[in-house]
Amino acid sequence: MDWVVILVLSLVSVITISLGFLAIIQRVRDPIAWSFAVVMLAAAGWSGGIALFYAEQNSYMITEWAVRAYYISAALIALAILYLALSITRKVKKIHTSWYVLVTMPFVSISAGLLFKPEVFFEKIEPGLVLLNLSGYLMYVAYFVLFYCTALVLLAFSTQRAKGIERVRYRYLFVGYAIGGVIGMLFNLILPVFGNYEYIWIGPLGLFIFVPMVYVTIVRYGLFDIRQAAARTTAYTSSLALIGLLYAFVITLLSGIIGGNLMAQTLVILAAALSFQPVKRFFDDLTDTIFYKNTYHASEFYTHFNEQLTSTTDLRVLLQRTSELIKKTLKTQQAFLFVYMADDKYMSAGTQGHAKLPHADALVLKAYNEDLIIADSPGVPPEISKMLKSHRIALTMRLRIGDTVMGHLNLGGHLTSNFSNRDLKVLETVADSLAIAIQNAASVHEVKQLNDTLQQRIRNATSELRRSNAQLQRLDEAKDEFISMASHQLRTPLTSVKGYVSMILEGDAGKISDEQKHLLNEVFVSSERMVRLIGDFLNVSRLQTGKFVIEKHPIDLALLVQREIDNLAQNATAKNVKFEYKKPHGVPILELDENKIQQVVMNFLDNAMYYSKEEARISVSLKKVANHVEFRVVDTGIGVPQNEQAHLFNKFFRATNARRARPDGTGVGLFLAKKVISDHGGKIIFESKENKGSTFGFELPLPPVK
Repeated sequence: MDWVVILVLSLVSVITISLGFLAIIQRVRDPIAWSFAVVMLAAAGWSGGIALFYAEQNSYMITEWAVRAYYISAALIALAILYLALSITRKVKKIHTSWYVLVTMPFVSISAGLLFKPEVFFEKIEPGLVLLNLSGYLMYVAYFVLFYCTALVLLAFSTQRAKGIERVRYRYLFVGYAIGGVIGMLFNLILPVFGNYEYIWIGPLGLFIFVPMVYVTIVRYGLFDIRQAAARTTAYTSSLALIGLLYAFVITLLSGIIGGNLMAQTLVILAAALSFQPVKRFFDDLTDTIFYKNTYHASEFYTHFNEQLTSTTDLRVLLQRTSELIKKTLKTQQAFLFVYMADDKYMSAGTQGHAKLPHADALVLKAYNEDLIIADSPGVPPEISKMLKSHRIALTMRLRIGDTVMGHLNLGGHLTSNFSNRDLKVLETVADSLAIAIQNAASVHEVKQLNDTLQQRIRNATSELRRSNAQLQRLDEAKDEFISMASHQLRTPLTSVKGYVSMILEGDAGKISDEQKHLLNEVFVSSERMVRLIGDFLNVSRLQTGKFVIEKHPIDLALLVQREIDNLAQNATAKNVKFEYKKPHGVPILELDENKIQQVVMNFLDNAMYYSKEEARISVSLKKVANHVEFRVVDTGIGVPQNEQAHLFNKFFRATNARRARPDGTGVGLFLAKKVISDHGGKIIFESKENKGSTFGFELPLPPVK
């Protein structure tokens, strides 16, 4: 039984001393952290001293010092808990420093008596046996009970006066200490008074209640941030342990081979040294996953943060977006940025409902020579701490470039805990890039403000521009009239040119050579294209003058498509492409504007022919589908780039690859086609993949069945 007790008490000692050291490492200047660390170290001494008392069965001296150690440690626990309660109470109510000195004196007296006059408290100490001197021992009991009850009262007071997450933290400490203290006093103070020293080992087991409560307060509710130290300590020790085991295994395995070969042993040691960093990185990632399982990944935050910095040059939008990201990532109540502008102006923006930091208070922060201020941290002047808390600011960080302060990042209280060292390092990492982004956006903002001052001049010039615009409108009308007249006048001679060239090609004027036929084909194609261009410009002019009218007549669309393909046969032959079209049956007669539909069909066919490669096959189809007629032209040409397809049917727009392939295009054909089909109540069909080909067509509704 004794060895089980010794093992359990030793385990308690190791756990508590580990928590104490981790608290000191993370919060060196925090009195609460120091008080907590002393509590944990004293608990380790108490548990360890009792374990030593049970373990030692022979030496009177070791037994006596073990008894002294655990009684002094127990007295130190009472003092340290009172220190902790005073430090916590000081956050909600001012307590003079002299109280700390006053409560230390009884502990010094008790400890001095235990060290130099143990007979005051004990009549006899020997292995496995302790006889108490009741008169002196009752003074020790009175000291412990007084300090214990005072600490409980102060913790209860702090819990009652605190708010939010602070109240939860103090409540856990209060409950843990209350239960653990009662167990300790029952088995280590009260029962020994009645001569029962057999169960003193149960007292330290009360730490199994106190320590978990404290651990919940630390990890879940952020009393301290021990995770980083714990994670890195675990990573280093695991790495060293694994490397050591591998080294021992390799040396043992190869001992029969290499023997005392110094070179071989040196190579094994070198391999072990080189493998340390990869092994450490593995354990770093593993411990981060374990200890920061439910928190953010810094690398992902940096990526998102940089995306926000480059997403806009609007200063207010930048401040709002970065504030939202920081609030969401660090889980704060609010986040906002205060930025100093030129001419003693400023801008403040952040998350919805954020506090408003007055300019005067911002200047106080600017003058205070600290880049990072945590409102609750010791050393922060009371007036600054009070001012920050009045604006619900738990942390503020100066943003500066060199010696120039650009502004402040202000964060509200953490929703689940305190800001960890990891949080602070993340904020310090992004501070410089945020300051530069703010400087750039502020410069753009100042330029915009400068532009705003020019608005009055612009308004003054507006009347002059209106007069000029009226004159331009008259000129535009004259231009439209000229285009309309020119188009009408040019169509007649071009039609004649086209007719005569066609006659010559057909041999009506005598036999022509192959070279002459080739040249005349080029003339015919160019004249036909000129006719279509004139028709397009004429229609654009009509659109602008409001004279673009759809004149419907019964039309056989299948015959119209066949006729247009026949008209392009000579051009197709010249381009060495072929149209594949089978005139459909069952397509009803439709009420259409023949000339305009003919232009649309001709435009789709001509584009497909021109942008296709030699020996290409162009599929043309016309069919009745449900309640509409569908016309499609499918080619395997150059296609339309994905990022330009949305603009394809705009007036005068041409895709980049189309401009390279056909520099003389106008960009009005598809614009007019969409207008014509839309005015017929139909819709355009368009599909395309760059370098794969395109599909152009339209759907026209069938008249309702009577």
